[in-house]
Amino acid sequence: MTVIVAGDEGSPRLDRVLAAKLPELSRSRLKALILAGQVSLIKGSLGAAAVRDPAYHVTAGDTITIDVPEAVPAEPAAEAIPLQIVYEDDDIIVIDKPAGLVVHPAAGHESGTLVNALIAHCGASLSGIGGVKRPGIVHRLDKDTTGLMVIAKNDMAHASLSAQFADHGRTGAMERGYLAFAWGLPHRPHGTINAPIDRHPHARDKMAVRPKGREAITHYQVQESFTGRDGKPVASLIACHLETGRTHQIRVHLAHLGHPLMGDSVYGPHFKTKANQLAPGARAALESLGRQALHAYLLVIEHPRTGEIMRWESELPEDLSLLEEALKAAL
Repeated sequence: MTVIVAGDEGSPRLDRVLAAKLPELSRSRLKALILAGQVSLIKGSLGAAAVRDPAYHVTAGDTITIDVPEAVPAEPAAEAIPLQIVYEDDDIIVIDKPAGLVVHPAAGHESGTLVNALIAHCGASLSGIGGVKRPGIVHRLDKDTTGLMVIAKNDMAHASLSAQFADHGRTGAMERGYLAFAWGLPHRPHGTINAPIDRHPHARDKMAVRPKGREAITHYQVQESFTGRDGKPVASLIACHLETGRTHQIRVHLAHLGHPLMGDSVYGPHFKTKANQLAPGARAALESLGRQALHAYLLVIEHPRTGEIMRWESELPEDLSLLEEALKAAL
């Protein structure tokens, strides 16, 4: 789909020009296409370049091309994706999520998600619980974060688990614990990071600590420190417990503390040179990791039907276990 800017559209903003030229597409749809990199601009003799800013100013004579993907089914389809099921009954499923598995369908990940796998595993009984796109989902883990997740199998369980996660264990038994391999060693062996989180002002795919953001509280305790080639602490293993559940919370909070996660290309890119301080084995283990070093190792909930306090722990996955062994070998 191609649009030529005439200059009389009433505004130079890219999104508004497209809205004037393409009334068949809603403004929210156009904005989503722009943010997804589906809109490109040709100026004069210059080649086409993707524009991801809806407020970008275009000028008369510019050529805009829009790649509108084909419509996808409104409901996720069942897909036979293997799941590591830790516990299951008529009300809940607890899984140990592997790295690389997206939790629910979204732009760029319409299939191959945990939801697709759950629909195949549970059948039609799961449909619609908590919404068509996210049936049964009451919390999530980032694509490349591993570990324990609980999913509701009926409306009663969904309501109970949603309330528990909203409370974050302040008045109940619910608890979530994570193990994080972070660069450096915090000055204090344990503490609380209380710093509000909101969308990053310039990068919409990132979160950031911002004064007017939503409350975000992370409790941490250093489990172990690892020395580098110079004999000084280069990394540490930190246990984190959440009192709130903001997007990327641990990743943002530890970066805010000055100790971003190892392997985190979003919040710790300036720490890549730190790898030079690692012993060869640890550096190789980090390079092969290819993701942020974060694992949801602990989950405690009150069973929605019986009220029983249930607790699960998950061992470090192989890639993080290899990283830990390599870091220890350098001590």
